[in-house]
Amino acid sequence: MRFLSLVLAGLVPATVWAQYSGVAQQTGGADLRADAEQIFALANQARAAAGVGRLEWDPALAKAALAHCRRMVQEGPIAHRYDDEPDVSGRAAMAGAHFSVIEENVAIGPSAEGIHEEWMHSAGHRTNLLSPEVDHVGIAVIAARGVLYAVADYSRAVTQLSPAEVEAQVAALIRPSGVTILRDPAAAREACAMEEGAPRTGGATPRLIMRWQSGDLNELPQQLVERLQSGNFRAAAVGSCPAENVEGSFSAYRVAVLLY
Repeated sequence: MRFLSLVLAGLVPATVWAQYSGVAQQTGGADLRADAEQIFALANQARAAAGVGRLEWDPALAKAALAHCRRMVQEGPIAHRYDDEPDVSGRAAMAGAHFSVIEENVAIGPSAEGIHEEWMHSAGHRTNLLSPEVDHVGIAVIAARGVLYAVADYSRAVTQLSPAEVEAQVAALIRPSGVTILRDPAAAREACAMEEGAPRTGGATPRLIMRWQSGDLNELPQQLVERLQSGNFRAAAVGSCPAENVEGSFSAYRVAVLLY
């Protein structure tokens, strides 16, 4: 987990602005739609100038950011976590976000532009703001005590997939190698749930078993890619099972590939 700062350019959903207004009324602050939208735009402009991809707005992250921003207003001094409060990963998970990377930035500033400039002129915050490792964001801003309180929560989002969907996605990555995907995933699913050894399910014994866990199903492990490219295998079985030893509320997939 890292506490990073990134902002998405574009329009924030109307339902999110309604949440801002409700909190503003409870804390004595004004409707900060223009201020939040300006932070939203300025940061993504900085990302575009740096050649970093745009972020998508995540309502769950926005909900988590809003809850923490409200807590900061109540406390006065800003922090990433207060006593009896979950950390950012816990807050994001409770709000319904799914992620493999979670990052956060908090600030007090005189204006939206001032907050953005503070982040851009801080070496650590600038690095975080321009990070290519995140692709979703949620932002909250509240006015109180004559200043703006701001929270930005960023993540690399993980789509919640069923075991069959995970297997289909991994199989799609394997097919270009020319290796045939076996229809029955039972043996691979059994191997996935094992730490070592070969599954008892099925007839033929696999020549190679590879197990891994990741929040990113967009590419295969390099070792598996090299084995597939060797031309020594003709068929593969793909199996998915529950992830193991996942820290905090991070999301991940556990997969096994059996090569024959």
